[in-house]
Amino acid sequence: MPLPSLTPVKSIQNVRLPGKDSTWDITISPRDGTIASITPHQPQDHHPISTAPLALPALTHPHIHLDKAFIHNTPEYAHLLPSTGTFAEALSSTTAAKRQFTRADLLRRGEWLLAGSVSAGVTAMRAFVEVDQTVNLTCLEAGITLKKGWKDACAVQIVSFAQDPIFSGEYGEGNRQLMEEAVRRPQVDVIGTTPYVESTVEAGKRNIEWAVERALECDKHVDFHLDYNLDTKTEALVWFVLRTLKEKRWTVHSTDKRVMLGHCTRLTLFGEEEWGRLAREIRENALPVSFVGLPTSDMYMASPPSEMGHDRSRGTLQVLNMINKHGLDAAIGINNVGNAFTPWGSEDPLSLACLGVGIYQAGTQANAELLYECVSTRARAAIGLSSPASGLALSKGDQADILLFHDVDNTGCGVSRPRHGVAGVVWDPPPKAGRDVVAGGLLKAPTCPRSADHFV
Repeated sequence: MPLPSLTPVKSIQNVRLPGKDSTWDITISPRDGTIASITPHQPQDHHPISTAPLALPALTHPHIHLDKAFIHNTPEYAHLLPSTGTFAEALSSTTAAKRQFTRADLLRRGEWLLAGSVSAGVTAMRAFVEVDQTVNLTCLEAGITLKKGWKDACAVQIVSFAQDPIFSGEYGEGNRQLMEEAVRRPQVDVIGTTPYVESTVEAGKRNIEWAVERALECDKHVDFHLDYNLDTKTEALVWFVLRTLKEKRWTVHSTDKRVMLGHCTRLTLFGEEEWGRLAREIRENALPVSFVGLPTSDMYMASPPSEMGHDRSRGTLQVLNMINKHGLDAAIGINNVGNAFTPWGSEDPLSLACLGVGIYQAGTQANAELLYECVSTRARAAIGLSSPASGLALSKGDQADILLFHDVDNTGCGVSRPRHGVAGVVWDPPPKAGRDVVAGGLLKAPTCPRSADHFV
C-alpha cells in the first residue's frame, strides 16, 4: 500500500499569518509535533511580504464516506452509472455496487480518497464505512487498515455505519447483530446510523435509542444521518434525538464524546421559533451536539415531494446563519465523492468553502474566514479532535497541522497570481500544487518549487 513520504520539520520560516503584519517563524517540538513557538521572522535578505506563503490550520473532513468513494471512476461499476439521478436509484445502485466490493477494491479507492484529501491539506477525517448483510465487515476491516497505514499523515476516525435498516425489513435484525459486533472494536471511534431508512417512524426512533445507548456503553461518538427530506408532513426527528440525549444524560458534563447530526435538510423548513427552541434545548441542557451541512449531496439529492409542485427546489442547512444567528455548532463536509449520491465535486474541502460563498450569499471577508473555519478548525472540533474553540489563529501548544498556500504559476505561462489572505484562498482556491501540508510536525513531500525556502 503506497503511503505519502513524510519528513520531520523543525521550523517553518517566513510565513504570513491571518490578521498579522510582517512574517513569522513557527518552531515545532520534535517531542510531540506541537507548535513550540511563533516568533517574528528575522530576514537575512529582503523578501517582500507578498511572496511569503500564507499559513493556516489544516483542513478536516467532518463527514465523508470512505468505502463508497470513486465508484464512478472504477470500470467494474460502469454498468451502475446513474440513468435517472434520483435518491432511490442512488440507494439501489449503491447496494448493487456493494455486492461487488472486495478488500483490494476498497483499499484502492480508499487510497485515492486519502491521497487526494491529504494533498489538498486534510489532516483529519471522520470516515464512514458500512456494516450490513451485504458487505458484512469487509468495509470496516478495509477502513481499519487504511486508518493504520495513513495515521501519520491523517487522523482517520472510523464510523461503523448502518446505512440500511437495523429495526425493520427482512435484514434488519441481521444488520443490527453485525453492528453490535462492529461497534465494540477498539479501532471504531463512532457509531453511525440512518434512522430515516427504517420503514416506520417508530422503528427510526428505536434506531436512535439503540445508537445512543451503545455509544454511551462503548464510549464512542455518535453520528446520525438525519431528517434528509424537505417534507413538512414528515416529523423532524431532531427533537427525538435531543429528548433521547437528555433522558440518557448525555451532556458535556458526563462525557467528552460528541453527537453529530448530518444533512438535516428538513430543518431548513423551520421558522424562527423552532430555530430558537432548538438552540435553547442544546445550550440549556449542555448537549455536545454539532450539525454538518453537506451541500454537494444535499443540493443534488434533497428535493421536496413532487406533489408540492416545485421539485426544482433544493435544501441544505444554512450553516453560517446557524452559527451567527443562533449560536449553534456547525460545519460543512464533502460527504461523497464520485458516486451516485454525489457524482460531482472533488475531495478538496476548500472547494466546498468556495461553493458556500454562493450558497449562503456570503461574500464578505469575515464570511470567507468563517467558511474556512467550517472546513478546518470548527470541523475538527465538531468531530471531537480538538477543543470547541474556533478561529484561524495558530497558537503555541497546538498540534502542528498546518497548511501553507504559495503563489505559484499553474498556467504554464510563467505567470503566478496572488490570493490575498484567507478570503483570497476561499474565493478562488489555489491548486494543490501550490499547497504544502504539515501533519503533526511532518511535512508531506512538497510539490511546490518554493517549499525549500521555508522548511528547516
